Amino acid sequence: MMTIPAATSLRLRQVGFANLTLAVLCLCLVPAEPSDAADRPNVLLIMADDLGFSDLGCYGSEIETPHLDSLAKNGLRFSQFYNTARCWPTRAALLTGYYAQQVRRDTVPGVPSGGRGTRPDWAPLLPRYLSPLGYRSYHSGKWHIDGMPIENGFDRSYYLEDQGRFFSPKVHWEDDVKQPEVPRGSGYYGTVAIADHAVKCLNEHAAEHPEKPFFHYLAFTAPHFPLHALPQDIAKYRQRYSRGWEAFRKERFERQAKSGLLNTTLSSVELEVGPPYDFPEAFKILGEGEVNRPLPWLKLTDAQREFQATKMAIHAAMTDRIDQEVGKVLAQLRKMNALDNTLIFFLSDNGASAEIMVRTDGHDPSADPGSAASYLCLGPGWSTTCNTPFRRHKTWVHEGGISTPLIAHWPAGIEAKGEFRRTPGHVIDIVPTILDVAGGTKPDRINKAIIPAAPGKSLRPLFKEDGAVHHEQLWWLHEGNRAIRAGDWKLVAAKGDEWELFDISKDRSETSNLAKDHPEKVKQLELAWQSQLESIQSLARSRKPQ
Repeated sequence: MMTIPAATSLRLRQVGFANLTLAVLCLCLVPAEPSDAADRPNVLLIMADDLGFSDLGCYGSEIETPHLDSLAKNGLRFSQFYNTARCWPTRAALLTGYYAQQVRRDTVPGVPSGGRGTRPDWAPLLPRYLSPLGYRSYHSGKWHIDGMPIENGFDRSYYLEDQGRFFSPKVHWEDDVKQPEVPRGSGYYGTVAIADHAVKCLNEHAAEHPEKPFFHYLAFTAPHFPLHALPQDIAKYRQRYSRGWEAFRKERFERQAKSGLLNTTLSSVELEVGPPYDFPEAFKILGEGEVNRPLPWLKLTDAQREFQATKMAIHAAMTDRIDQEVGKVLAQLRKMNALDNTLIFFLSDNGASAEIMVRTDGHDPSADPGSAASYLCLGPGWSTTCNTPFRRHKTWVHEGGISTPLIAHWPAGIEAKGEFRRTPGHVIDIVPTILDVAGGTKPDRINKAIIPAAPGKSLRPLFKEDGAVHHEQLWWLHEGNRAIRAGDWKLVAAKGDEWELFDISKDRSETSNLAKDHPEKVKQLELAWQSQLESIQSLARSRKPQ
């Protein structure tokens, strides 16, 4: 394993005047560091990339994830938790507590925004609020937020920007300082390097700052494409998936039902739904084994079945490796005697991806699948299985695109053990929850500008058996796909399609469209969706709301 080079001491090298001013402002937002800082819980926020709802053992999978399963067994599993359907909007919502569109980090019609959008001054990231409460903040892994980690309040960071090269990244940063390119064959692997950095930060924290609580944002780049995995992990799953995607989807659903996780039906496979974006040249490169629809397994050729089974083996290997590396971080927490008073969250940024493309260093058909010279994507057949029992995939706002596992573990603060929480929640709830357990709140103003009310709710009441949290509505818009959920009703439409209406309490899998039966409910929810959009447009246009 290659050691990440030591960072230089010039951590603020890239901080511009505006960001430095914001940092000073945010440090003044709450009272000085409290004397009881050491009693506050630590927080470990773990995010996977493109992990499907059913990809963990404790959510129905055959993939071996014993460390995460153990956290679920001794903590909570949320069955109705949501993300934004895409990586960068989810990360903005996760660390600000606002919908991504509110902070211009997903497209808002008529407003400069989207994947390259810049957050307004009143939307700093969570570490800015935690620092005055006595916390040190650390980041390891993916970023995909505007700005850089250190200039946004983290004390240490390893930022793997080049996630298209799991074995040899060319663009990665430590403490906002760019690091040398990693050559192939060095022993580097992204998932391991990210966890190693987390362990290094925790070791340093225990040695140099034992009196302070910590917040660690651990953001794995796996199992996002390209499907790159360590050979020993692939070998574990190489022969497992030859029975095909229908068989594994059925078995996952049966385990979900038996465990009590879900009470719904298994949605039908949408054979006409393929990747959200068309890259026809990729199929010429990938060869005859690739397919862009979730066709019946028995209708595939022998070459296609072998190719597809291999891809899922690599996806499983990447997920298994995440769990192994989480185990390494948990071992460090135990070594520090910090596990009992550390609130751990684990979730995914969107549903599994149906995308098929070839990027970065291209794909060598003669290379071992999963190696650095290969470039494979999961595709819609296995993505449908990974999102069991739901419809659609990453980028869509049907349940398959926006449903994430959420595990919460905190022995000192969660009374319930091994229970489910069925309350609908969203990544906008993570910031208020962490601030709640840390004993802080957001200020009302930044530099005389009023901070807008955030839509998130603290999940802390759900840590008790009789707790309750209520959202009047949850709202989505991504790539023209749109949805709103109010109570048990969900209104949803793919780009260019008519609205569909579902009673989520009876039909979480969105199989029975009730729009024609309840036109008044469709109209009511459509107006609510439009009203929310207009409110977001107004907020997103304003840099400093008064």
